[in-house]
Amino acid sequence: MSQEAVPEQAAVPAQPKGLLQQMEELMAALNADLSQLDADLSAPRPAPTEDAGSA
Repeated sequence: MSQEAVPEQAAVPAQPKGLLQQMEELMAALNADLSQLDADLSAPRPAPTEDAGSA
């Protein structure tokens, strides 16, 4: 009977572990996107005032 209880206990954490893995991957992707956005916003940009005035 104790052998039957072990696979059941092992199967229960397997599902949340999969969800945790997915969340970690999503958070890593989000962090990379935010880092790229920060770099884009921090980069010097040419002032488009002349282009906007002529358009």
